[in-house]
Amino acid sequence: MTDRRTAFITGLRDLATYFEANPNVPLPLQGITALYFPPKADDEEMRADIDHVAALLGSEIDPNDLQFGHYKTGLSFGPVRYEALAILADARARHEAANSYRDNIALT
Repeated sequence: MTDRRTAFITGLRDLATYFEANPNVPLPLQGITALYFPPKADDEEMRADIDHVAALLGSEIDPNDLQFGHYKTGLSFGPVRYEALAILADARARHEAANSYRDNIALT
């Protein structure tokens, strides 16, 4: 196992142990999602990466966010979810265009 993978798994276990030992600490109301983003590449490569993750998980590609340029799959463990998400080129371009005005807007 890689150091990063070992550290992540250990951190999840430590968090669960902490919550178990400290029942007065409030939990997130909406659960928690661990997100995996593939390396930025062309859409075909990123889709292939997410398809590979879906095969490993035994899950399907979620059709709900395809219209927004999000290609994703995931697996839920009660209120805890693992999700693999590729934000495709058109969606990244729309986001960058929308944010290009950010420095020119003053909130009063």
